[in-house]
Amino acid sequence: MDAALFEYYLNSRVGEGQLVDADCIGSAGGAACGDLVVMRVASDSDGNLRVGFDASGCGSLTAAASAATELATGESILHAARISTLDISNALGTLSPAKLHAAELVCDALHRALGQLVMKVQLEAPARERTLVAMSGGVDSAVAAWICAQTAETVGVTVELWRDSETDAEASCCSHVAVRRARQCAHERGIPHFTLDLRAQFSEGVVDPWLAGYANGETPNPCVTCNGNVRIAPMIELADRIAAATLATGHYAQIVESDDARGPLLKSGTDLQKDQAYALIRVPSEVLARLQFPLGGMSKVEVRQIARDANLTPAEQPDSQDLCFLAGIGREGFLKRHGQLGDRPGAIVSKAGDQIGTHRGTHHHTVGQRRGLGLGGGTPLYVLGTDAVANTVVVGPRESLIAGIVQLRDVELRREPERISGIQLRHRAKVGGATVVSCSPDGAIIEVESGIERVAVGQVACLLDGDTVVGCGTVAGFEA
Repeated sequence: MDAALFEYYLNSRVGEGQLVDADCIGSAGGAACGDLVVMRVASDSDGNLRVGFDASGCGSLTAAASAATELATGESILHAARISTLDISNALGTLSPAKLHAAELVCDALHRALGQLVMKVQLEAPARERTLVAMSGGVDSAVAAWICAQTAETVGVTVELWRDSETDAEASCCSHVAVRRARQCAHERGIPHFTLDLRAQFSEGVVDPWLAGYANGETPNPCVTCNGNVRIAPMIELADRIAAATLATGHYAQIVESDDARGPLLKSGTDLQKDQAYALIRVPSEVLARLQFPLGGMSKVEVRQIARDANLTPAEQPDSQDLCFLAGIGREGFLKRHGQLGDRPGAIVSKAGDQIGTHRGTHHHTVGQRRGLGLGGGTPLYVLGTDAVANTVVVGPRESLIAGIVQLRDVELRREPERISGIQLRHRAKVGGATVVSCSPDGAIIEVESGIERVAVGQVACLLDGDTVVGCGTVAGFEA
């Protein structure tokens, strides 16, 4: 560390106490580490930044905030969006590993403030095409950004959806740790990066309905809800703010262009083992028209190899395996902590209504489950349904899971119901041949050739024409 540079920024305190009335404020740190920094940003009539800060705790934090203020002041918002933890450290003459935490906190706070500001301004159209890329910190979105950067001016964005002391942020795709990882990946390539804080929207629009669903004996699909109602639309708005023509994501899905005024359609990705079209089925057509999926025609193996060849930091980053808000705490722990759904013993009953065991709570079980029932040997039994009001779990043999009719609610059709030839009830589940008995926005009845395995009420059904998504609906029930 350069002692002279460090002392300069520590003593000069560039920007300290300034912009106290600014609307765009980002903070980082707090009680856990004893350090707290608040960065404030605003732009003048020419689009140049003004920056102020307040910091409490160690001297390294004040020096880092002062250096970051000087780096960003007078610059454009896109230039400031390239300021990295390393840039702040280098401005101080390279912080020691023990003090680098201060630069990380300042970088977090600065970029949270910039994320607010960029949603209030309107940037001019660039000389060449500009693309916004959703970056999660994983290998897929990193490769998507790398591909886009070959042909267009590229800007990265990461949404922070959940922050909980009980959650393993390292394993979550939308935590503050993932934001740092994605920002680092973007900055290593000279790509501006913004953070959008959508925690309030995510809690209200995804987590609360998910908790309510479990309390009512349903098993909702939060990823479908998140993409359709919470996560993607604000990024499209950001794309408009920065004059980006499209939003690219790392999803393994494809878009079928259409001359139809109703817009393009979604279809499966080439790598069926990684296909993510199901998670995007609630994305509105007008939003889909603004999306691009650079990985749609690739396999995961190819994507990993591109990342290695390009020396992208997340090349070996493991894929996230759980819902982002469950990482490190699990479904049972989350339901208890946030939904007050603790143990509530009740009866496990047969199809005939005879009690054959007990359960700890209907929310611990879902349709199709076999393990964890505690029913001993004999013929394997599966959960056929749960009743939160009666507090019962109904079980039966595997063949009882097969249904010939699927009942849907909250139906969204992108094309005529006559085009529906298949139905899929889970991500990567087998597609059943389908015939529409009746269909309207209020509900639909779908007959499935050869039957289909039941899923929990609240799951989302994907309605297909071949491998093209033409509609969706929420599972309301089944008939044999």
